[in-house]
Amino acid sequence: MRKNKARQSQIADLILEQGSLTAQELAEMFGVSVMTIHRDLDELERQGVLRKARGGATAQPSGVFEARVAFRHAAAVDQKRRIAQAALRHVEPGMSVMLDDSTTVLHMVPGLAELAPLHVATNFLAALRELTALPDIRVIGIGGDYDPLHDSFQGMHAIETIKAIHADVLFMSTSAVAAGHAYHQEERIVAFKRAMIESASARYLLVDSSKLDRTALHRLTSLPVFDLVITDSEASPQALGALEAAGATVEVAS
Repeated sequence: MRKNKARQSQIADLILEQGSLTAQELAEMFGVSVMTIHRDLDELERQGVLRKARGGATAQPSGVFEARVAFRHAAAVDQKRRIAQAALRHVEPGMSVMLDDSTTVLHMVPGLAELAPLHVATNFLAALRELTALPDIRVIGIGGDYDPLHDSFQGMHAIETIKAIHADVLFMSTSAVAAGHAYHQEERIVAFKRAMIESASARYLLVDSSKLDRTALHRLTSLPVFDLVITDSEASPQALGALEAAGATVEVAS
């Protein structure tokens, strides 16, 4: 059993690093049968670490599967940094700021030090670690049930904490944007993000261009709910036009 778990952990790391691998490739790497690899992949899929696809497994997101946080950290890094820099221009000293658990928003955290003093609330453990090292930032941890796949706190207690505060501004992301709406694969994440939206005066949606013209299982909210949608310069003219046609105010981070 311990040997199986060790192999499954190594398989997860490999797929997160490479994006996808076939069962045959994994069987050759580990010197086991393809059937054994399929059992490992079934278990990893059950845990939500990856999804089985095309005779193997992938860490890529789909309309019903959100990629694990380790994979999201490594995806579209340059675009996320540019979007985060653009978002920081909408923060002013003295504000209360709410951040969700998106890896795009995480890129804002280092720049917040130059805009202190601030009150910053988040449920993202990676952001909390960075924020506590910044001077003149009062950190509000949104606690609840820890979710290792997202490296954040979720659940009823986290939502109740959100409802008990009100921020000047919210910065958040989501998995997919299409047809005038933001979408996400997980119902519980949708509930949490909606609570954040309701608890902020101004709302900014940060989405890199790979998320445009895509849908996911659950509709989060309509785009006009956000004061501004910030995306990157790789977004196509058609995608930008669709955002504006839906009533969204759009900023392109160059």
